[in-house]
Amino acid sequence: MRFDVITLFPELFAPFLKVGITRRAYESGQVQVQLTNPRDFATGNYRRVDDRPFGGGPGMVMMAEPLEQAVLAIRASRNDQAPVLLFSPIGQTLNHAAVERWSTSEGAILVCGRYEGIDQRFIDRYVDGQISLGDFVLSGGELAAMAMLDAIARLQPGVLMDADSHHQDSFNPALDGLLDCPHYTRPETWADLPVPAVLMSGHHAQIECWRREQRLALTAQHRPDLLDVARQQGLLDKGDERFLAGKV
Repeated sequence: MRFDVITLFPELFAPFLKVGITRRAYESGQVQVQLTNPRDFATGNYRRVDDRPFGGGPGMVMMAEPLEQAVLAIRASRNDQAPVLLFSPIGQTLNHAAVERWSTSEGAILVCGRYEGIDQRFIDRYVDGQISLGDFVLSGGELAAMAMLDAIARLQPGVLMDADSHHQDSFNPALDGLLDCPHYTRPETWADLPVPAVLMSGHHAQIECWRREQRLALTAQHRPDLLDVARQQGLLDKGDERFLAGKV
């Protein structure tokens, strides 16, 4: 798959693509990332990509023309009609289900906005979808693009050392969309705090029961909305409900 990122700061992506376990996805070409600077398509001596907003107000607005030319150049290079995604506060919040869909796609064109925003005419003409990381505002879409690419890359075969590792992630359908349970490692006692005895028992059925209960408890405490979704989908059995009732 190929993701083309339109950004005024392509240099921000250099370390991101070369470090960490997800670099395997980029180095292998499983996830191709191409960077395009809209300033390369701007005209005039100063290659301006932004201007003051009509109607007044603070900040600057990214101009439609350089962004359009960047999209057209990318599409000519890709030879397809890749969807254009914009990172924006009005977008749908990125979640695991969306990441899974994009992780098996052919990719997309990711537009990283800056300044006060982007000329709405470009959005109306070219943007197919908008994505948000949450109810807060970043200085630009680059961090959001990196977050999305990282989540997609780690789902690719061979990227994680344990092929089943991501199936135990929070929100994964393999965990019925619940939060993951706590994890422990050596030493067995740290700062007078021991590892839960059940994890040292070697009894796999009891361990899995404990982990299920921990997932239920953590989800009930921190994200009860996920429990509601699991119930609606019929993913909680009578034993789960008895455990949860005892926690109230």
